Amino acid sequence: MPLAPLQKQKHADAYRVMVVDDSAVIRGLISRWLDAEPSIEVVSTAHNGAMALRSLVASRAEVVILDIEMPEMDGMTALPKIIELVPHVQVIMASTLTRRNAEVSLKALAAGAADYLPKPESSRDVNSSLDFRHTLLEKVKALGAAARTAQNKTAPATTLRDRAATAVSRHTPRPIVLRKPSSVAPRILAIGSSTGGPQALFEFLGTLTNPPPFPILITQHMPPTFTTILADHLMRATGIPCHEAVEGEAVKNGTIYVAPGNYHMVLANKATGPIIRLNQEPPVNYCRPSVDPMLTSIAQIYGASALTVILTGMGADGLQGARNIVTAGGSVIAQDEASSVVWGMPGAVSMAGLTCAVLPLKEIGATVTKFIQGDRR
Repeated sequence: MPLAPLQKQKHADAYRVMVVDDSAVIRGLISRWLDAEPSIEVVSTAHNGAMALRSLVASRAEVVILDIEMPEMDGMTALPKIIELVPHVQVIMASTLTRRNAEVSLKALAAGAADYLPKPESSRDVNSSLDFRHTLLEKVKALGAAARTAQNKTAPATTLRDRAATAVSRHTPRPIVLRKPSSVAPRILAIGSSTGGPQALFEFLGTLTNPPPFPILITQHMPPTFTTILADHLMRATGIPCHEAVEGEAVKNGTIYVAPGNYHMVLANKATGPIIRLNQEPPVNYCRPSVDPMLTSIAQIYGASALTVILTGMGADGLQGARNIVTAGGSVIAQDEASSVVWGMPGAVSMAGLTCAVLPLKEIGATVTKFIQGDRR
């Protein structure tokens, strides 16, 4: 499908995107949406993985939106070949919301895809979905920046455009001011994550004491079905009991609770102890589930004994909730920029001065363990 005439002048450093989908309607619609953004340029489209590979290098694409089910070469077959050909490229897997596609998407994340994009069931749904369009644009911008940063670390700048992008990425960051951690032993661990979160969760949780001496609540930005499968995979990978949270269930030590897709997960205090509450109140930070409501409810119940970890993710969801945790006396740990796929969420809480530690992913588990054991220096 030919692209509609551009209405806006492109920025000189617009993020370069390839759209790979066997549906000409979906391919054209996504391409027009992206090209309408001054900071994004669609440099190539393809109807299957083989065609994408043939034009990938010449297109200089930084982000690839890759459909899962396509003729000749599907997305899972093309994914490792794309990453091998252009290591810095960021791949977003796109699929409809079926259990099979959710399983495939999680496998793709483990194989190197940066994120996933659940497509509405039909082209009519896609065309009318403002949420889908907003999510698409935000993911492409965040991952375009991540791709450029990765490229600048490994390749010399050879053009004026490349040198300008490199100069931007090498600006002197503001110093991060750390807070003193709570002197109170943690009685609950809350985790917020988004882009790159599934892989980070597997690595982080795999290093914790099994079973942990407190409940663990996770809000990962994911749609329905995906969160069900994520919980199953976490339990198999860590050996810690883990399931999607259920309305009204008691919160128990040694158990991981994952917020279900399309529901905010919060805690409520009962005479017998905290319980899970699920609701479909409006999205917060364009997200449902959102990290902010979860953290706010935890701060109200657990106060200084609340420990929060903010992992990789785009946007700033969790910032207000982290403020509430800190105000209540609790502690916040954030993943550092170098180990994050996107340093949006952890960067927001770090730069706001809410963290007691900003660490590489591989060090967060050991630090949480020290907190449990009483070493909170």
